[in-house]
Amino acid sequence: MKTNKIFIIRSGEVALKGTNKPYFERMLIERIGHVLKPYKGIQIRREDGLIIVQCPIEMEEKLLIREISKVFGVESISPAETTASEIEAIEKAAVFYMKALLKEKPFESFKVEVNRSDKTFPILSPDIEKRIGSVLLDECQGLKVDVHHPEVRLHIHVRRERTFLYEKKLSALGGLPLGTNGKGLVLLSGGIDSPVAAFLMSKRGMLVEAVHFHSYPYTSERAWEKVQDLGRILTDYCGRIRIHSVNLLPIQEEIVQKCREDETTILVRRFMMRIAERIAVETGSLMLITGENLGQVASQTAHSLVVTDEATTLPVMRPLIAMDKVDIIKWAKEIGTFDVSILPYEDCCTVFLPKHPVTKPTLGQILRSEALLDVATLVEDALLTKESVLISTRGE
Repeated sequence: MKTNKIFIIRSGEVALKGTNKPYFERMLIERIGHVLKPYKGIQIRREDGLIIVQCPIEMEEKLLIREISKVFGVESISPAETTASEIEAIEKAAVFYMKALLKEKPFESFKVEVNRSDKTFPILSPDIEKRIGSVLLDECQGLKVDVHHPEVRLHIHVRRERTFLYEKKLSALGGLPLGTNGKGLVLLSGGIDSPVAAFLMSKRGMLVEAVHFHSYPYTSERAWEKVQDLGRILTDYCGRIRIHSVNLLPIQEEIVQKCREDETTILVRRFMMRIAERIAVETGSLMLITGENLGQVASQTAHSLVVTDEATTLPVMRPLIAMDKVDIIKWAKEIGTFDVSILPYEDCCTVFLPKHPVTKPTLGQILRSEALLDVATLVEDALLTKESVLISTRGE
């Protein structure tokens, strides 16, 4: 009696890592194990370039697929059956598999596709395909072979120890396993863009922490809760996230009192970068991450970004820089952050917003304006307001 379900996990890009491949695979297996930790009876092992997940028969297939598909580094997932690597056993398993499939859904055409990893197997792949196809035609009435546009593709993966049979090849997120590309600090505003930026950098293997700037009491406690809600959604993909909250209001008030109104936004943005850099260094983050998108608002023009970057010595990653807004929104909906991001709670960027912000600032003019401010003291005072919260993943 069958007691377990088998899933084949393919690692996609990880398979191209050459001599570093074992490291990436080990990290990927660790991440899969982490997301499946809340469930009992799970076994994960590596078999010659494939990752095999085995779970109790009673576990819901859709649940396991949903959990694994969120793991960066997983390219595709296939629920599979196994049999002995002997042609007679493969024939019997193929008939059983196809008859079970016919009970689930009606179809008329099929194709057999064989991957013969075990080169010592005495029958070549094309001959296996013909033999299995012939047996299926005899045993499954009403079926026909269609090599070009089959309704069902029966994949048979012949390996030395055992053979896998599967139909589905379900796409996952791909990318690289978390933790294989260091750590970055994302400026998490609570809007649509920055959560997507955090997600995309994590998809490239980067762990993320976050800093959120507020202007309490002009911004509400509910706005801070909203950012934490976004963090909870992101943990499904990015792992645990520590969010640092910093009060920016005294800096904004000082800028409004002493500097030109049209420069308020760019000056505030430069302070954000300075403060974020200090937190990044303290937390071991290698770079800053923002959700900026070229030309979207005044502070995101090419001129503004150049002036903003001058305020920090760390590299600034902008994964959304050339995206259309519709593409960013599509990502936000896909990862589940969109509905939270559009909740109508203020963020610090809407406080003291100038009517006509400068769109082509020059570094010289901005530095002259900053000379009117005690930059170092303002940064230190802002850092004293820092509060931090750790958003853990499920099962921690």
